[in-house]
Amino acid sequence: MAKDSPKTPKTSSRGSGNPSISIWAVQCGKCFKWRKVSTQEEFEEIRSKFNEEPFHCENKPNVTCDDPAEIEYDSSRTWAIDKPNEPKTPIGFKRELCLRSDYSKMDVYYITPSGKKLRSTNEVGTFLQQNPEFSDLSTKNFSFKSPKIMDDTIPFSSTK
Repeated sequence: MAKDSPKTPKTSSRGSGNPSISIWAVQCGKCFKWRKVSTQEEFEEIRSKFNEEPFHCENKPNVTCDDPAEIEYDSSRTWAIDKPNEPKTPIGFKRELCLRSDYSKMDVYYITPSGKKLRSTNEVGTFLQQNPEFSDLSTKNFSFKSPKIMDDTIPFSSTK
């Protein structure tokens, strides 16, 4: 597990069959403590430039590496590592992550401003061609790379 990669803990309402993201978090590149991030947008901003501008506790107001971690990496929730330096979701679109019920992976979708769900780079390309108002965007503005599910945090009842 790469200690300097942005990570996103995911938790599910166990037994509901519909796992969802409940907390966005990043790990400090200095002290390796976890800091909560208030929104998906803020998380994506940090992730999009993580290699050039690693996250440090001091990036949060009134927080230093001397403060206790805001969340602990443990098996009380399912964690997933998101890839660093992936593009931020374009304005007006929403990136949706869906954890499969068998915890094997997360599926990535983009929801367009009109509510259409795009499931692949090809679908994004077709959508952009059909909607010239998004001519400033390209398929490179969208990433379908799935965050890695951390095996040591998958509930035992869900293991393959």
